[in-house]
Amino acid sequence: MSELAIEFCGEWFRPSADDGDVFEIGRDGDLSIEDNPYLHRRFLRVSFESGIWWLANVGSLISATVCDAGGGVQSWLSPGNRLPIVFPTTSIVFTAGPTTYEILAQLHGAPYQEIRSEDADSGATTIGMITFTTSQKQLIVSLAEPMLRRDGTGLSEIPSSAAAAARLGWATTRFNRKLDNVCDKLDRIGVKGLRGGPGALATNRRARLVEYAVASRLVTSADLPLLDATDDG
Repeated sequence: MSELAIEFCGEWFRPSADDGDVFEIGRDGDLSIEDNPYLHRRFLRVSFESGIWWLANVGSLISATVCDAGGGVQSWLSPGNRLPIVFPTTSIVFTAGPTTYEILAQLHGAPYQEIRSEDADSGATTIGMITFTTSQKQLIVSLAEPMLRRDGTGLSEIPSSAAAAARLGWATTRFNRKLDNVCDKLDRIGVKGLRGGPGALATNRRARLVEYAVASRLVTSADLPLLDATDDG
């Protein structure tokens, strides 16, 4: 039987595989995140059924981004839905209020393996059929910087557009224009939550962008030097 271990802030949990047992994540869960009033008392639920580990969203407002460790498979787990945990390492990222959290699930005896590809190119980053320029990548890193610099905390305060623009030495208007472009690109390949409706960008798009970028490994701590690099104009 496969064994599941869950890590958050350096602490490990091992959910029970007994029938009827559940492991809950939230303000009042088995994995308790007590200091955030924006987080549901019970948000995510892990259970073992018919030989498969399941991750269910039992909240009512917040969604989670779920990816394999290599970033090759990404799902958006909305309230009322569940998905199987099948990879050796699964990243679960979600935002409650201004704070972003990352939880890792490690599955021993996983039925699937991540497939990683190495792409040696001119420096642009490609995901799916989309290429990101240096300045677009800088924008993503500037928003994800607190998350990427975390030191065992698993938490981050997402900067405002003005603060992220100042970090890069850009005008806020330029930052917002490039943010529009990045969100449009990801929206076209099916990344959910970056638009509030037809023609209207979601107010929480920065949080959603950070969730996706961190969970899918679109940006990592290795990209932090981009913040001090000369962009492509």
